[in-house]
Amino acid sequence: MPRTDFDRELNNLMDELLSLGSMVQKAVLASLHALKTRDLTISKQVIRDDDEIDNKAVSIEETCIDLMATQQPLAGDLRTIVTLLLVSTELERMGDYAEGIGKIGLLIGKEPLLKPLIDIPRIGELASNMLRLSLETLVSRDVEGAKKVILMDDDVDALYNQIYRELVLMMIENPKNIQRATYLLWVAHDLERIADRATNISERTIFMVTGKNWDISDM
Repeated sequence: MPRTDFDRELNNLMDELLSLGSMVQKAVLASLHALKTRDLTISKQVIRDDDEIDNKAVSIEETCIDLMATQQPLAGDLRTIVTLLLVSTELERMGDYAEGIGKIGLLIGKEPLLKPLIDIPRIGELASNMLRLSLETLVSRDVEGAKKVILMDDDVDALYNQIYRELVLMMIENPKNIQRATYLLWVAHDLERIADRATNISERTIFMVTGKNWDISDM
């Protein structure tokens, strides 16, 4: 395959990855909106839409494998293809977390929430921003930007730990709260994991560009 055709294939692959990322981000935000508004119809739609996310991720993976098998890329090109392959897997798992939040929404149903949704939407916004920025820095091959995304995970972890402590305390104070608190813990955990996977994408971006693994001492 001529170099221009190969570059075109890589560009198309990146476009597909960005499309997948957009689908995942919409699913995450929709699952949270459904939970906050108690809209079970949206929760069900998020669950159904996960099949489309899975199918697109599989298509991207197949394209990556085909390029590696037929073009035998070397050095930087190989790192790029492997990175896109791994990022598609990270995005697919994020989609699973959004689906999980949708399922939790159905489990809660119309039952009153244990506490107002204030901190959980905040962690969702942080995780969503990390997802968006991780993909932007991947496309632009922005190593410094990727490092900043990685450091954002500290804020997510701090907020998650705060939510965890509050909900556990509510369980201890009243065992009747255990089930409703557990539902919210699951949601917070799913969002924290989305942020972790956005961090993974940024780490893979750094490796793709530099050939070196992320190290906080590089900051």
